[in-house]
Formats: sequence, structure tokens, C-alpha cells
Amino acid sequence: MTPAQEHYKEKQLSHRAVVVGAGIAGLVAAAALARAEPTLRIVLLDRDELPEGPENRRGVPQGQHAHLLMAGGLSALESLFPVRVQDRLLEAGAHRIALGNGMLARTPDSGWMRRWRWNGPHMITCTRALLDWVVRQALLDSAPNVSLHRATVDGLLGDAERVRGVRISGADPALGSEVKADLVIDASGRGSGSLKWLSGIGISGVEETRLDSGLTNATRIYRTPAGAESFPLTVVQANPYDGRPGRSAMVLPIEGNRWMVSAGGTRGGEPPHDPEGFLRYTLSLPHPIVGQLISGAEALTDVVVSRGRSTCNARRYFERATRWPERFIVLGDALATFNPAYGQGMSVAALGAQVLARELRQHGLTSPGLSRRVLHGAARHVDTAWATAVGMDVLYPGVLGGEPGLTDRVAARYARRLTRAATGSLDAAAALWDVTSLRASPARVLRPKALLAAATGPLLPPISEPPLSPSEREVLDRLKKNVESPVTSLPGG
Repeated sequence: MTPAQEHYKEKQLSHRAVVVGAGIAGLVAAAALARAEPTLRIVLLDRDELPEGPENRRGVPQGQHAHLLMAGGLSALESLFPVRVQDRLLEAGAHRIALGNGMLARTPDSGWMRRWRWNGPHMITCTRALLDWVVRQALLDSAPNVSLHRATVDGLLGDAERVRGVRISGADPALGSEVKADLVIDASGRGSGSLKWLSGIGISGVEETRLDSGLTNATRIYRTPAGAESFPLTVVQANPYDGRPGRSAMVLPIEGNRWMVSAGGTRGGEPPHDPEGFLRYTLSLPHPIVGQLISGAEALTDVVVSRGRSTCNARRYFERATRWPERFIVLGDALATFNPAYGQGMSVAALGAQVLARELRQHGLTSPGLSRRVLHGAARHVDTAWATAVGMDVLYPGVLGGEPGLTDRVAARYARRLTRAATGSLDAAAALWDVTSLRASPARVLRPKALLAAATGPLLPPISEPPLSPSEREVLDRLKKNVESPVTSLPGG
């Protein structure tokens, strides 16, 4: 316990809040509470033993795969802390990537995106373990009224009118078996027990929906080759339009002078987990650049595979519930989870926490209707991410939980036209980046300039090869010499 925390322990704090889950969603929710209510005692609970450093943990099922902190989420996160979290991340080795010119992106069926002089939105890339660690330390350093405990939440205290705390087990005896609170926030992730907890106090009938493309992720870490330290983030995007399984791969710069290389495949197109098969998979994509890059890089880990429920889109419409108890809020993946291929989950959690902070500042902790207002506000950010993820995933063959309707097909047709235009139109590219980085709602792509770009198509001709600088071309040429001819002869290679 820090001296500041000791000082707070001695003070008589007026209220107490419990936040369930110490992942990104729980950390930003606690930060929102601490920033908006400085006299609030905040008890942060997690069932895992949290590591003493940037290490993977069991409670983050996608922790070893690629994570992106988008511009909208980064802005929201920064607003919740009195310290500059981005600066801490960059000092720890994270990378700040400009979507406009710091990334090589091959679109599904229209060639490569151009790299413009305009930077566009930025995103942060690093391991999930580093991100969790840096944000957790920023919270504990800046919010002495937050205490972190290991415990499993078994249920809610209170009734259908108002939640008054949580029942716990496996905790420090000093906490006991019940923690009374003026506010409870469930930010416990995909494995949330909210539905069960609500049933225990008489709330049922919450609408749920799931859509599962069967995505499997396979990831391997490499040492960044000498001379490739500034090579751009590289992604070959999956194609949802051709009626075949989606297959993709990306090279993501992370801390420690390393590359995180993730390959993804929807049902029927899953990447293999053996090293040779992993390389062959990346080389067999519509463009072999990812395989060419890693063929000359030193592998530092085995291939790690994640599949199943940890990649499914799932949503609980708590904001639509007929009855809802005061003083209980659900945020982050406990509210909605997305196919991680779109890199939206952490940003949606931060934007939801920003809604919480705003409502607390405007109306106060004990104001009637606080929970409903936060849920509705957070749901609007979920809507944006959900439209992107589900709108694409529903098109893949073998998807479970839905099939494309007329609206989906119209939206997909427009998205395809706009993406094609974005390969040669800055107006179209800017609209796409603003929505995918969660800086704007989907309505952004319906503004006049974006509509005109989609209607007229790209102003510049398509490019079939990645737009590399001379020095980047030298790096790629050097690395791809390691690819053996039998591998490059694969279909699509």
C-alpha cells in the first residue's frame, strides 16, 4: 500500500463502489469513478492472481493474440486519468501507428490502401499484457482510493429495485463474504455472471444475441529483423464477399523489438498451429507479404491458437430490460463482445467508462436513473462496433447465429464500394478510418464526401503491390529470399 493509500485508509470516505474485473474494462471503470468521485472508496475485485509485471494471465482468453487500442478508445482512456497513459505505454515500448501512412493494408478485393501524407487517426500496438500492466499501474499511482483484491463474485446483494453490494468467496478474510456498496459495476468480461446474478435478485428475460463466424486465431512472436525496426504494421485483410472462409494475417510491432504475427481464419479456413503450416498459411493468402517477412525472422515462441467462444460476437441488451435495479451497471465485454479481428473491445470499454464519468459528474453517484443512463450511453458505442463486426461476420459461410438479410447485403455492398474507393480517395479512406477507429459513428460514412467517393470510385488507379518506400522494399526483398520455392508455389502464393 502506497503512502497515499494509507492516507485515504485513515480518512472517512463517504461512499463505496465495487468494480468486478481488473482487466481493461474494470481498470477504466475504476478510473472513471476515481476521477469523478474523489471521496469514493473503490474496491476492485478479480478472481485471478494478477501478475507482478506485464505477463499473460488466464482471465484474458485472447491475451496472447493481437490487440489494438484505437484512436477513439485511446482518447477516452486518456480523459479518465490524470496521468498520460499513452506516454507510459510508449516509454514501455508500445508503438503509435498512424492509419494514414504507418500501415500497409491489403483490402479484401480492391488492392492495397495508399499511404497518404495525412496521418489520420492513430492507434497503439503492444501486447495485451503490457497494456493491462501499464493501465493498472497508472490507476494505482493516481487513484489512492482504489484497492485491489482477489475474490470471486458469487452474487449480488439487494433486490430488483436496488443493488447494495456483492457476495464473494475466495477473498482475503478481511473482506469477509459480503462487500456492501453504493454502486456495483460488472466489468468481468466474456465470462460475466451478470445474468445469473440478476436472476438471483428477481431480474430475468434479458435479451441476448450471438453471432459466431468460427474465427480461429494463431499467433507467433518473432524478433524484429535487423533493419526492419521501422517497417510498417502490415495486414492482409479477410474477404467476406466471395463466399469462402475469411483468411487474414498481420504483422504487428510490439514492445521489446518484436513482431507479433497473427493469422486468422473463419470456419473452414482455420490456420494451423504447427510452425511450417503457419508459415505456409501466411504465404498462401491473396498476397504473401506476411509470410515473406517472417520467413527471414527469428521465431521466439511456438504458435498459440485460440478459438471458440473467445472470438464470438455476443451481446446482452441490458439497456432494453423492462426492469433494472438502481446502482448496478455493466460495461466492457460483460455488456458486449466482438470478434477480436476488428480490434474494438478495449476501445468500447473505455468509451463506456467515459459515459460513466460524465454521468457521475453531471448527476452524482446517488442520482435516480444513473444505471439506466450509463447503460444507454454505453450501448450507443456498442452499436457502432457491433455494426462493423456483425455486418462483416454474417457474410462468412458457416456462421452460427444469423444469416445476412436484405439490410446486411445493402450495407455490405456499400462498405465494399467505399473500401474500393478508399484505395484511391482520401475522402473515402478518412471516413473508413474514423469509423473503424471509433472516432465517429457509422453515420460518418454517409456524409456527402464519402457518398460521392463511393459513387464515383477511386480517383487513383489500384495498386497490386504494397506501397513501400525504397528502404522498406530493401527489407522485404532481403527477408523474402528465405522463402523456399516449394512453399511459394502454394495456390494464392
